[in-house]
Amino acid sequence: MNLATSVEQVSSSAAVQSWSPLKRLAFRFCFAYFGLYCFVGTLPGIVPIPKVELSDPLTLQPFRAGIFWVAAHLFGATLPLVYKDSGSGDKIWDWTETFCILVVALIATGIWSALDRQRRNYAALHMWFRQYIRFCLAATILLYAFDKIIPLQMSYPFLTSQLQPFSAFSPAGILWNSIGASPAYEIFAGAAELLGAVLLMFPRTTTLGSLVCLAVMTHVWMLNMTYDVPVKLFSFHLALLSIFLLAPQVPRLVDFFVRGRAVAAEEAERLFASPRANRIAGWTQVFLWVWILGVNTYQSASSWREYGGGRPKAPLYGIWDVAQMTVDGQLRAPLLTDNGRWRRMIFDFPDSATAQHLDETFERFRAIFDSQKSSFTLSRQDDKTWKAELNYQRSAADELRIIGTMAGHSVLMKLKRVDEKKFLLASRGFHWVQEYPFIR
Repeated sequence: MNLATSVEQVSSSAAVQSWSPLKRLAFRFCFAYFGLYCFVGTLPGIVPIPKVELSDPLTLQPFRAGIFWVAAHLFGATLPLVYKDSGSGDKIWDWTETFCILVVALIATGIWSALDRQRRNYAALHMWFRQYIRFCLAATILLYAFDKIIPLQMSYPFLTSQLQPFSAFSPAGILWNSIGASPAYEIFAGAAELLGAVLLMFPRTTTLGSLVCLAVMTHVWMLNMTYDVPVKLFSFHLALLSIFLLAPQVPRLVDFFVRGRAVAAEEAERLFASPRANRIAGWTQVFLWVWILGVNTYQSASSWREYGGGRPKAPLYGIWDVAQMTVDGQLRAPLLTDNGRWRRMIFDFPDSATAQHLDETFERFRAIFDSQKSSFTLSRQDDKTWKAELNYQRSAADELRIIGTMAGHSVLMKLKRVDEKKFLLASRGFHWVQEYPFIR
């Protein structure tokens, strides 16, 4: 199984075909740019090993210092840059890194063109590079597909979100909560991504898979652009990778879809000259894709149980109206001018609690529950001296009594459970027949 032999014997027709100077130049640039972009920006995130995440190689020294220098001196950025553990794909770091990759690709293209003027084509190298891009694109989209099929990326609106006015959400928050409120649509969107990724796994369906991925990623990119979701740069590159895979098929696609001409079946790509070597390569790919699918399924299912819809919930889970609140023996009437009086308490996650003030603002606390003692403590992240030690009693499923100390003051609260399932968001459901539009 000699790679050099496969390069020489990949296809007799390709060996004599001469590419135009523009096509050769375009391939050199795409090889340098997409190859480097996938290596530093895509491959580290799709390593098929459970619970293992590799860092972008450019975040390591001395590359990190170089990108910091470019950001500071060319773009006037303030150092240090945020380069990890952010959740955003549109950081100054990301834009600067992409700029650096572009510059390196342009330089590499120039040097390559100067040193390799006599080459007639890069048919064999192009074939192998397509396998690399096909793998990177499919494996990346699989990650997002499983995070939608098992609804994780956009969770159903949390209890606090269901109490916030529409105008309190950012455009990205509106998109996230609207998709999360419809798990069926999120699953459908994930299924479309999964379809494109699975089609990319097979050489015979790469063109169809690229078309599906291009349509899906264009839609995702437009949502990111119009709702200000900070994954614009990455989703745009996934669309570009789809275009790269489709580029050789453009004449055939135009003939079939535009000119209405018959198109001959595409000749199958052979990575090696030996049939045995090609069979081994084929089974190796099958094993790799089964492994990736299995790992994605496992990780998504684990994440669902950890922080998705199947996550552990707070012992007092629910939205609770504060019907009565007493501080140091004094009854606190629900006056809009008294912002120290709580309107609601929201218990959603097992390690936090949220209070809603009378002016509709929210305050989140760290919480430690002790179900055996029917007690919990609250603390503030921005004020280490503030603490609440509280005990609770439930006289009924929808009634709660909390007593204890809060910031040195004795407090007593009587709360009533709100049935969030009666909210229109949850209760409206689906209707085949509507005599009039029901848009509230």
